[in-house]
Amino acid sequence: MSVKVKKAVIPAAGFGTRFLPFTKSVPKELIPLVDKPVIQYVVEEAVASGIEEILLVISSDKEPIIRHFNPVPELERRLEEQNKSEMLQQVQEISKLAKIHYVYQQELNGLGDAVARAQYFVGNEPFAVLLGDTVMDSFTDKPVTRQLADVFERTSSSVVALEEVPLERVSKYGIADGDEVEKDILKIRKMVEKPSPENAPSRLAFAARYIFTPEIFAALAATGRGKNNEIQLTDAMQKLLATGAMYGCKVAGKRYDIGSKSGFLKSTVEFALRRPEFREEFLAFLRETVAKFES
Repeated sequence: MSVKVKKAVIPAAGFGTRFLPFTKSVPKELIPLVDKPVIQYVVEEAVASGIEEILLVISSDKEPIIRHFNPVPELERRLEEQNKSEMLQQVQEISKLAKIHYVYQQELNGLGDAVARAQYFVGNEPFAVLLGDTVMDSFTDKPVTRQLADVFERTSSSVVALEEVPLERVSKYGIADGDEVEKDILKIRKMVEKPSPENAPSRLAFAARYIFTPEIFAALAATGRGKNNEIQLTDAMQKLLATGAMYGCKVAGKRYDIGSKSGFLKSTVEFALRRPEFREEFLAFLRETVAKFES
């Protein structure tokens, strides 16, 4: 009987320097796509994938994230008094999404260090890692994290989400190469953190979602500082790969990287156009604006 993935870790402690000055006072994970913060999309994906408990790894200035997922009785009373039942339901549902825990990453020593903070929470179970500033939109009825969990449950091995990126962008990601064992599933042979285009083993980039066995913690403990003088998760994954199998799943989905300004702007436009109440008016505005700038 396969072991189910029931726990998830969401690293959300970074400074968000690419969004300064906004992120001086507001966590980047609370940047909205239309009217919902990015991290709520991430939590909703985890829950829809069968996750029951979530650990958010935060820093001391990220406490607004805690407030977002906690009940707000005064706001709920006000909405109830004003008969705003739809808004009241939306607000109440946020605090009921999942059992959410928090741990502080006191020093920002990289993604690997953030994941290492979760050892006490995970114990001896497999767990998912979802980056808190990246929304993944599935092309199927299975969320991206669920797609990875299905592979894990067949292989009992760690799994990473993969997407193909242009060669000129490989230096922004961890890159993997391997042998295809079934459609869209690779047994990974090699991985490199942010390689130059000429040194990249492939164009398959890690796509912000992972499932790990608890053996990753021993690998992290044995991993020194790498690029940017940080503990790189990719370096620990390379150690894990030396002792057992690891798989890559070319996910049926699209990554929305809200961590960059251009990514945020593109994502905002696309998510706004998905909303029936905005679509026609917003589309007309975009057409008019484009025509104005092209004239």
